[in-house]
Amino acid sequence: MTEFPGVAYVMPVLNEAEYLEEAVSSILAQDYEGDKELVLALGPSTDNTNFVAQRLAAQDARITLVDNPQGRTPIALNLAIRNSTHPIVIRVDAHSELPAYYTKRGIATLNRVGAHDVGGLMDARGRTLLQRAIAAAYHSKFGFGGPAYHSGAPEGEAESAYLGIFRREVFEEVGYFDENMWRAQDWELCLRIRQAGHKVWFDPELKVGYYPRDNFPSLIKQSFASGTWRGEIARRFPEGKSLRHDLPPLLLVGVGAGIVSVIIQPVAANALPKPVNILMKLSQIVPVLYVSCCVFAGIRAKGNGMREKLLTAATFPAIHLPWAAGYMKGRAVGAGSTLDKGRVK
Repeated sequence: MTEFPGVAYVMPVLNEAEYLEEAVSSILAQDYEGDKELVLALGPSTDNTNFVAQRLAAQDARITLVDNPQGRTPIALNLAIRNSTHPIVIRVDAHSELPAYYTKRGIATLNRVGAHDVGGLMDARGRTLLQRAIAAAYHSKFGFGGPAYHSGAPEGEAESAYLGIFRREVFEEVGYFDENMWRAQDWELCLRIRQAGHKVWFDPELKVGYYPRDNFPSLIKQSFASGTWRGEIARRFPEGKSLRHDLPPLLLVGVGAGIVSVIIQPVAANALPKPVNILMKLSQIVPVLYVSCCVFAGIRAKGNGMREKLLTAATFPAIHLPWAAGYMKGRAVGAGSTLDKGRVK
């Protein structure tokens, strides 16, 4: 591989009029001496996204537009990869902004460790008070737990990679993104890469600015879809099962049982056996303890002022509980056609 091989950036795009121009600018401004091309796979947006994309493409010949009428992320990625030419493929997102060093550092890491996919840290950010509070929850270990790309970890081999910097030949060897995996398609591809004997690598120096959902309804819908597809992974692949994924469903059951007990136990106490009354009273501790943990984690999270920190505390249930409900659905019946309805307008 040459020192500065050509790079193909591939981006699925759907309803991203507010974010697309800044994301594209961060890509084309990369401090990298090699050739660059950017392929935008345009879904059926209902805002001005396609107009913005057409204007950007008219201004810079390095931008190519391809149509993705179904609007599905894995289809968009495959279309973009197949319509690109350079030997390094970098997945990018319209909600993300790359630091200027990202490409050079990522390719250097790819070569240094002999990996076939390299990813970095999702550096969540916010433009509004609520979006900043949601971003703080992304950074908190209480928010997402294990994934290195959320809360950070030492450099090393990883199960999956955020976005991904790939050698093009890996797609010819293990195949492209699974178009039936409407979410979690990156995890499934990384599994095939690892099964082929190649490295997936996490480099914490690759910090990508990411703008999460900016309202609770969209965040809840996103969390439910993410949990559902994580349940599909656990259902389909032995490697996809983890004890930490079983904890949110247990939390959901505990919180739900506690709330039901608060309503029923005082009314039916005289009709219930003593052991049942004791169990119901104990279950009422769970939602109180969970809310206390959310408040404590919110206060400890990054943030400016108590209002922002309390909003972060309120974000945790909007992540945990819908994710848990989705995971239970995915494990029980599969993901089916579950969509992130917070993105589709």
